[in-house]
Amino acid sequence: MDFDGTISKIDVGDELFRKFGNEEVTNQIINDLIKDQISSRECWTRLCENAGIVNIYEWDKFIDNVEIEESFKLFVQYCNQHSFDLFILSDGFDYYIKRILIRQKLAHVKFFSNSLFISPEGYLVPSFPYFNENCRGSANCKRTHIIEYSGENDYTFYIGDGISDKDPIEYVDFIFAKDDLLKYCEKQRITYYRFKDFNDVIEKLNELKSKKRLKKRHQAELKRREAYTME
Repeated sequence: MDFDGTISKIDVGDELFRKFGNEEVTNQIINDLIKDQISSRECWTRLCENAGIVNIYEWDKFIDNVEIEESFKLFVQYCNQHSFDLFILSDGFDYYIKRILIRQKLAHVKFFSNSLFISPEGYLVPSFPYFNENCRGSANCKRTHIIEYSGENDYTFYIGDGISDKDPIEYVDFIFAKDDLLKYCEKQRITYYRFKDFNDVIEKLNELKSKKRLKKRHQAELKRREAYTME
């Protein structure tokens, strides 16, 4: 599942760079990404450069005021109770994701993201441990994690809201979408379930669990099979 705008109530990464960088430049960089004129990795690199020297106290204070969806904790409990593997796949940064999860007493939830280091001088230094040049829309190649942590007999689910989720949903059987991801699914005629919060996801999962047999999404199954073969 995605983090920014899905678990958090705002897109933390975008809003951080709007606040701590030149907002006009930040918006232009983000628009270039949306229009596919630059890659996600280039976007993050430019945003970090645009931020210049940040006040770490103010940076952390902003993160500490970010709210998450109230129903997410219930969803984590639900996954634990049903032995569902749960992973956060974010194209944002570990710096704020880890800080938010710890504050919410959810540090045990596994996540994969880009990395961010703040130098003693206050410069933002990004790195991309899961970069794949074939995943232009996400500097953290989300589909890599889906393939690595699933097998041919597994049913895979994805929950997201944005442009970095377009690639990974091609590899999953069931898609929960809202906002930009929902619009993308409708445009591409991809089957999805609309959700507002995690209560909606739990309700649909209970409905799916009650069925005697679940049907995997054929195109996603083919893509996963091809990826497993290449591994």
